[in-house]
Amino acid sequence: MQYAEIQLVERSNMMQFKAYGQAIIKTHLKITKVVDGDGIFVMNIFNKQEEEIRFLGIDAPEIKRSKKLHQDERETHLPGQLLLSLGYQSKTFLNTIAPAGTSVTIEMEKSNSIDSYGRTLAYVFLADGTCLNELMISEGYAKAYSKYYCEALNDFQIINTFARNNRRGHYKTVSVF
Repeated sequence: MQYAEIQLVERSNMMQFKAYGQAIIKTHLKITKVVDGDGIFVMNIFNKQEEEIRFLGIDAPEIKRSKKLHQDERETHLPGQLLLSLGYQSKTFLNTIAPAGTSVTIEMEKSNSIDSYGRTLAYVFLADGTCLNELMISEGYAKAYSKYYCEALNDFQIINTFARNNRRGHYKTVSVF
């Protein structure tokens, strides 16, 4: 193993809560639904307000036919049915590590907190400080996504390269998704 790989392995094992730039942090949230590999619904345990969260800086394959799926087919040259299968694998993985009822904290970047669909863009952290965004990438079930800039993008791209080079998650089956 080369030096850079060793650093990345050590780094990927230290996915702990850290603030990326100017942030808004929301605590006391529980997951109510895993939507797909990069989206969840959470509920504030005090006021019961529910909110849809899109994981900032990552992209998992789609789980239903959509404009985005067709775009992914064109860009990856992979059949839609395979991409949908990978999407369900991502959702299953996320649902296994953070099922409904899991307590989470979210961190939003002040300058980049809502996407074009009105969903909250956020880093999602488990109670132990593990960042789900990073974990989904490091395990190969999502990739770094630059459509919405985020402070962690460079880190996510490095982690994604490590996952691809080590054939983790989806990279056991495909080289791109």
